[in-house]
Amino acid sequence: MARRSLRLLLLLCLGVLSYPDVSGISIETDNKNVKAEEFKEAILSCKHKFSKGMSLRIEWKKIQSQGVSFVYYNSEFTGDLRGRAEMLNTGIRIRNVTRRDSGTYRCEISAKSEEGQRLGEATITLTVLVAPTTPVCEVPSSAMTGTVVQMTCKETEGSPPSEYQWYKNGVALLEKTGTGSAREANITYTMNKKSGTLLFNTVTKNDTGEYFCEASNGIGLSQKCSVKRMQVDDLNVSGIIMAVVFVALVMVLCGLGVFYAQKKGYFAKESSSQKKMNYQSTSEKASLSCALVCFKSFRYLP
Repeated sequence: MARRSLRLLLLLCLGVLSYPDVSGISIETDNKNVKAEEFKEAILSCKHKFSKGMSLRIEWKKIQSQGVSFVYYNSEFTGDLRGRAEMLNTGIRIRNVTRRDSGTYRCEISAKSEEGQRLGEATITLTVLVAPTTPVCEVPSSAMTGTVVQMTCKETEGSPPSEYQWYKNGVALLEKTGTGSAREANITYTMNKKSGTLLFNTVTKNDTGEYFCEASNGIGLSQKCSVKRMQVDDLNVSGIIMAVVFVALVMVLCGLGVFYAQKKGYFAKESSSQKKMNYQSTSEKASLSCALVCFKSFRYLP
């Protein structure tokens, strides 16, 4: 029994000695976070310290939420990078990068040596920077004094996300910071450069003007929407009250006229049925006349 156990131990030791040694190696990169503008080139570096005569196996993979896919395998590029990328020793140069190229890449290198198999890897993040597109602006054409008015400005293509600047009559609006020139200007609005909103809690006639918004993120040229005009008018309360009083007076006079005609007996010589029909007809005509007078009166409201 002891002799059998000793024989098994010897076989196990021989197996371990004969199994190829797999040891980790150090892979370096010049930049772990690469940023490149869209339609330009990006270089993903991957460096090693192996001897020139060693046999290397190089693979590049892209790590995505749905899994890991090969980018460079069996000495050729695959997928979207086919025809757009080339090897720089063990690194990669990607020409004409697009926003779809953004993501995390992994360089994997294996080498055979007298000591056994050696493995190493490096992870690099590529961020493709995209210039903003023309933003969409919403500016009301008219508003009444004292009301709340909100203007919006948004574009969704820029990477990193754009910031927004509003202009009135060609002059950049100040942010309401509570200090400095913005405080002295007695600003009645709130401008959010992150969201692109311009909010007037109580708009005044002084806010009448031509507005536009500009989007920028430091990549390429800034973009602006077309100029839109907002007209702010006062609410003429006294004029409205006078118009309402006038309409009420016209309706009272119409009612008195119908009552007076009935009292004078203009319909007395007619039969009761005809009298009723004529009375209704006269009443309807009188009401219609009053309605027309009221309508014409409202047309001239301030």
